[in-house]
Amino acid sequence: MIDQNQNVSNETVRVLVVDDSVVIRGLIKRFIDPEPDLEVVATAGNGELAIKRLSQMPIDVIILDIEMPVMDGLTALPKLLEASPKVKIIMASTLTLENAEISFRAMSAGAADYLPKPTSSSEIGGPGEFRRDLLEKIRAFGRIPGLPSVKSSAKPAVSVKKRHIYTEPIELRSAKLSAPPELLVIGSSTGGPEALNKVLGGISPNLGVPILIAQHMPPTFTTILAKHLENVSKWPCREAVDGDRIESGKIYLAPGDYHMVVEKRPIGKCLRLNQEPPESFCRPAVDPLLRSVAAAYKDRVLVAILTGMGGDGRKGCGNIVEAGSMVIAQDEKTSVVWGMPGAVATAGLCSAVIPIEKIASHINHLILGGAS
Repeated sequence: MIDQNQNVSNETVRVLVVDDSVVIRGLIKRFIDPEPDLEVVATAGNGELAIKRLSQMPIDVIILDIEMPVMDGLTALPKLLEASPKVKIIMASTLTLENAEISFRAMSAGAADYLPKPTSSSEIGGPGEFRRDLLEKIRAFGRIPGLPSVKSSAKPAVSVKKRHIYTEPIELRSAKLSAPPELLVIGSSTGGPEALNKVLGGISPNLGVPILIAQHMPPTFTTILAKHLENVSKWPCREAVDGDRIESGKIYLAPGDYHMVVEKRPIGKCLRLNQEPPESFCRPAVDPLLRSVAAAYKDRVLVAILTGMGGDGRKGCGNIVEAGSMVIAQDEKTSVVWGMPGAVATAGLCSAVIPIEKIASHINHLILGGAS
């Protein structure tokens, strides 16, 4: 087993890229190499070689392909984690239902996250969504406390903290509700699938309100996520369909590549899907959903912002608070990335900032009790 306690004070995140495609390995290396705080220290064409590479050097993050000869990614995953328990593994797969299902199985088996591989010539040929997601996720998982890193002499020295810990006091809003919420809205991104599992797994079956979720995720992956959330929550859950009437006791997930918004109609409140431009580089995004929810539900909404990169949800939570509704956020310690929840919390929009394991009970209390 590799000693993962060496060179803890240094700063470069060490990456192992595992893919049977020379093109993909080269693409990922080309995206990572110019970054002063990241370094591809090894590559491998299959899982067996990846295990060998891991035995030869300390690694922080592994980009692991699913479909490979000799040993595929799902088979290699537990062996890699056994060899180096603290290494963070990001599964890379093409956008198929089968691979999406395997990615979720991998996350249940210990993978940190997933990364859809580029399929278009524009993504392969230059910077784009894949490159941005790749670098963000490597940085997010490579700087979790407890992971070592090493400063490469081949790269310029940089001042990069392992992970910022917010130390300023967070101003909380009133935790009083004028009436029990009629709707629960959840926004999440990096680390979101596992966080959603924990929250929805603890939600009371007697909650009696609809739940709307915007998770940054591509098509096909949201299809599988909906099935997983239904299993863990025991609530009916599906990807939203344009025109869906919002019904209590059901979970509606924004489908990949579509914004989901609420629209008031004579028959009741309905969901509409659109492909308007991405917001915060995302579609679906949390902000458009929250804007529409604030307009449709006024002061009868509870919003939970979970782990995620960036600041999506901050502006929409401003609309929610202005309408008289309540926002809670996941705390920094239990977030994979305290971007989205941190943006909301530090903007003074939250009534509570709490660990992920307490969010479900807090939601149950607020909705079923309607109290502070």
